[in-house]
Amino acid sequence: MKPFNWRNPYPSTRIPVFARNVVSTSHPLAAQAGLRIMQQGGNAVDAAIATAACMVLVEPVSNGLGSDCFAIVWDGKELHGLNASGVAPAAWSRAYFETRYGIGGDGFAKQPKRGWDSVTVPGAVAGWAALHGKLGRLPFAQLFEPAIEIAERGYVVPPVVAHKWSAAADELRSQPGFADTFLPHGRAPEVGELFRLRAAADTFRRIGASGGRDFYEGELAAKIVAFSQACGGSMTAEDLRAYQPEWIKPISKKYRGYELHEIPPNGQGIAALIALGLLDRFDVAGLPVDSVRSQHLQIEAMKLAFADVYQYVADPSSMEVTPEQMLDDAYLDQRARLIDPDRATHFAAGRPAAGGTIYLTAADEQGMMISFIQSNYMGFGSGVVVPGTGISLQNRGVGFSMDPKSANVVEGGKRPFHTIIPGFLTRDGAPVMSFGVMGGDMQPQGHLQTVVRMVDYDQQPQAACDAPRWKVNRDFSLDVESTMDPAAVAGLQDLGHTLKSVDDPYMDFGAGQFIWRLSDDKEHGYAAASDSRRDGQAVGF
Repeated sequence: MKPFNWRNPYPSTRIPVFARNVVSTSHPLAAQAGLRIMQQGGNAVDAAIATAACMVLVEPVSNGLGSDCFAIVWDGKELHGLNASGVAPAAWSRAYFETRYGIGGDGFAKQPKRGWDSVTVPGAVAGWAALHGKLGRLPFAQLFEPAIEIAERGYVVPPVVAHKWSAAADELRSQPGFADTFLPHGRAPEVGELFRLRAAADTFRRIGASGGRDFYEGELAAKIVAFSQACGGSMTAEDLRAYQPEWIKPISKKYRGYELHEIPPNGQGIAALIALGLLDRFDVAGLPVDSVRSQHLQIEAMKLAFADVYQYVADPSSMEVTPEQMLDDAYLDQRARLIDPDRATHFAAGRPAAGGTIYLTAADEQGMMISFIQSNYMGFGSGVVVPGTGISLQNRGVGFSMDPKSANVVEGGKRPFHTIIPGFLTRDGAPVMSFGVMGGDMQPQGHLQTVVRMVDYDQQPQAACDAPRWKVNRDFSLDVESTMDPAAVAGLQDLGHTLKSVDDPYMDFGAGQFIWRLSDDKEHGYAAASDSRRDGQAVGF
């Protein structure tokens, strides 16, 4: 193979894809698999499941068969929310981690980032089954045919995936099962190299034939539990057997006549709703789109939102305040008054009144639209791969706190704080856009920035997707993308923002997929966009 330099030194312009049936995600083969299912008579949900199954193969640096997932679906009449995030094994507690790993410098139990003690019960497969059972059309097993073909024949590794694969190799090669599965020839695959995950083919067949239950109480479950026990993990057969995803009502907030819908806690989608609720009190559209003042207001709103989210958001059963209290208009009025248009501020949490990820979206000509996201969290997640199955497991347990005063403190059977969030936009009760932005804490920030660009500034979805982004960090410092106007960067510094320089757009600034419904008339179809920061594309017919 010719040794090309796979880095493109020139800006690449993408245009939206217009079609009546569309799929958009971060790998072309997965997007085309979804389209293939719709051409066989499947609907948008069928296409999303087929696409998600392929994504665990073609972008394993971000997700796997042991992922969690969330979805928001417009079924043609109403919105449905699905929370398929996993719970902690029953054995987990602060004492469990303290006994195994000791006490850290903060006085709390130490918590591993990788390995079996970072793995919560995987929810993605159960999520696929729940989506299909409620809204799917084709036989469940048929949806995995494209993934089985890719698993057996292999695929050529693209540039962004290859870069992240190589970056993770040294850290994860010692994790159980990782090197045997993901380091053929003792290294990560190179760009243009063929990679096969044949073991996943039989796993997909078992999932399809059993409606997903084999993963939780069949032969696959037995292999997961046996490997956990062999490696000193705490996952049991009962942990897997008892797991069920939840159908939930999305939470929402109005913004400029539109309504943004997010999955409620334990996810961080509420951060985007809080930030937009705060921005709704300012004349953002009266400021130039890429101006310092416009960016500053958005950044400050995001910082205020995160201050509350990091304080209060956890498994709903453990939260001391409700999402409704956090989104209360009187409370947002109070918080918005803290924003200084002329100066950056380091915000503390308020007090409401008492009381590594892939994203995909699909829409069909009958009007069904799905916003879907699944993740292994930190790249390959835990690094654990169950031998002979192709099942790589997430490390969502890292999302727990070891602080006994935290609403998010670790506990068996509890869901951790989650970063992955699908988004959905409506207007007057009608669907407008299914969308999402991948990338840890960047996700609600990506929701905010792209919605503002489309709603306040009339930028089309691909332009809003490609525009330079900023990212608020946990310490309220700011990362800015290298493509941002240097004058705007200097202006933000002048207002007191602490800026960092980052040259890794794959994770640090997220990657989005967008499907905008062009009209109430279904014949008009959709405009779809796919982020140039990853290897994907939007496709349609």
